[in-house]
Amino acid sequence: MTAMTSTHTPPVSLHTPVIGWFEQHARDLPWRRPEAGAWGVMVSEFMLQQTPVNRVLPVYEQWMARWPRPADLAADAPGEAVRAWGRLGYPRRALRLHGAAQAITERHGGDVPSEHGQLLALPGIGEYTAAAVASFAYGQRHAVLDTNVRRVFARAATGIQYPPNATTAAERKLARALLPEEDARAARWAAATMELGALVCTAKNEDCGRCPIAAQCAWRLAGKPAHQGAPRRGQTYAGTDRQVRGRLLAVLRESVAPVSQAALDSVWEEPVQRARALDGLVADGLVEPLAGGRYRLPLT
Repeated sequence: MTAMTSTHTPPVSLHTPVIGWFEQHARDLPWRRPEAGAWGVMVSEFMLQQTPVNRVLPVYEQWMARWPRPADLAADAPGEAVRAWGRLGYPRRALRLHGAAQAITERHGGDVPSEHGQLLALPGIGEYTAAAVASFAYGQRHAVLDTNVRRVFARAATGIQYPPNATTAAERKLARALLPEEDARAARWAAATMELGALVCTAKNEDCGRCPIAAQCAWRLAGKPAHQGAPRRGQTYAGTDRQVRGRLLAVLRESVAPVSQAALDSVWEEPVQRARALDGLVADGLVEPLAGGRYRLPLT
């Protein structure tokens, strides 16, 4: 993989066209503006995991207006974070973000830390989010590997249509090899490759005519060979426990008062699946059971 990178796509020949394209075509997103600060970047990274930008934007704006600093969120009940999360999906992210806000308030005086190790030590923060916040908020040099970046690197440098389902050590090694040496330029490169994957080198309809590195792309030069790896994971939703969980949470979000078991029973006919979904929400800390068969979003 690295041999192909050095032979066909030397890193320096990719940096200038990709960053130049980004300077002209980057979307004006609120978390990219200076006033967003590190907290705004962190909130956006939590929300954007497995969720498209157009769904995140309205929730992000409301969230930042209500909780402009970590301490503001930390002072509120975790259930309020779940309520404000709305229909973004994967609501455990709301609880993790609330936990991170509490830790930032307790350990770092309410300011999102700039050191990668301190970010990684926060609850709910993994390698990707720590690297993204350090890079996008503080202009540091880190390999930021989301789905879009992995797809760009797979095609441009490795010559395959799609990356593996799970991030590999080889991908991380390649990403580090492709990083510009200067911190600020590396941070720009991270944002630029992510945007290129989101807007041009997309999963289903790549637009090579708009790509600034099409002439160097190993996959295009090889004739765009079809994907030979493991089948790509689909995003099934209808009829799943995840759908049932979403319906149960919707009832709880819309009610300030505790909700009866009967109100929850009405959202899904199949009793075994409904009970399993509700038990899962309780186990995940997203729902708090009360006496008398009532339920609410968590207060602590």
